[in-house]
Amino acid sequence: MPKIKTHKGAQKRFHITGSGKIMRVKIGKSHLRINKPKRVKAQFSEKLSLSSVDKKRISRLLPYGV
Repeated sequence: MPKIKTHKGAQKRFHITGSGKIMRVKIGKSHLRINKPKRVKAQFSEKLSLSSVDKKRISRLLPYGV
């Protein structure tokens, strides 16, 4: 069996925890950042778990749990 290639764009955007959850970061973190309050900027940096709908699709792009 040949190796499966990891999708490099997905590798940069998602990461998998030790328990197997796929985590993502919110979009729009740096766009018009000066106008945003501190609280909003802090919310952008927290990581969220991926919805169950997208989990199968993204896990196919990350075959080795990068």
